Amino acid sequence: MKMKKLAALCLTAALLTGHTLPALAEVNLVPQDLSSAPVVAPESLQRLSWQPLAASQTQTTKLANSGQTLNAPHIAGPVAAYSLPANIGELTLTLSSEVANGQVFAPNVLVLDENLRPAAWFPSRYFTYQKPGVMAADRLEGVMKLTPALGQQKIYLLVFTTDSDLTQTTTLLDPAKAYAQGTGHAVPDIPDPVASHSREGTMKLKMQTSSGSSILVGPLFGSSGASAVTVGNTAPAAAYSAAPAPSAVPAPKARAEPIMSDTESYFNQKITQAVNSGNIDKALKLLDEAERLGSTSARQTFISSVKGKG
Repeated sequence: MKMKKLAALCLTAALLTGHTLPALAEVNLVPQDLSSAPVVAPESLQRLSWQPLAASQTQTTKLANSGQTLNAPHIAGPVAAYSLPANIGELTLTLSSEVANGQVFAPNVLVLDENLRPAAWFPSRYFTYQKPGVMAADRLEGVMKLTPALGQQKIYLLVFTTDSDLTQTTTLLDPAKAYAQGTGHAVPDIPDPVASHSREGTMKLKMQTSSGSSILVGPLFGSSGASAVTVGNTAPAAAYSAAPAPSAVPAPKARAEPIMSDTESYFNQKITQAVNSGNIDKALKLLDEAERLGSTSARQTFISSVKGKG
């Protein structure tokens, strides 16, 4: 039975101008596609002050016009810059931007590898409106899952808003409607308030370790040549484009030196996880990289997993 290929994360890369944000995230955006992401000069990134974030820590950042900025096309106002540990496994990041005084900061997130090369992009449409709860205010929120490649010590998140975002608004839920929904009463027919997008705002970023991440950030351990950034595919990040999916199982490639046993085990585990989750594209790319590094068991792992024996 033919297995369906699933996208790693599903939202479109284009921003809608002049429209309110949808209640739910788009279902066809691929963060690995950097073609629409703002281009930032490497020297500008190197001048930023990167705030370290530890596991299970929530970092609150108040963005103000007096904060650090980037001189880059389409990026508006202050930016937030975070450095994350890349040697503790897969990461789950929850980014929230709170509504206050009828305004909200619409975040975009550019993920960078250890060498500050772009690896993935989550545009503002990824961060959707969440109604207030007992412990949370009206907010824009999104969850990002990242898998740092072996050999890295840090990866980086650059958070910013754009000129396009500032032309948009977010429709909120009226408190009277929220109360009626929570108590089972009839929802009143009244207009919902609208928050304009601002250059300033308050964000919360929480990082946790996770076993369900699916975006591989950074070059795979042991790869040779120019260190291309791998974010679920093998396209060079500098090109700001996504590579086409392979149509067949790639042929093995010879390597003079034997692969290290722990590296081979790592690839076999990731291949099995990718197949089990239905992400055949990712499994094929991991297979190709493993065999390029000299693995002799990756192909059988892939075949067994597809047959349901992995």
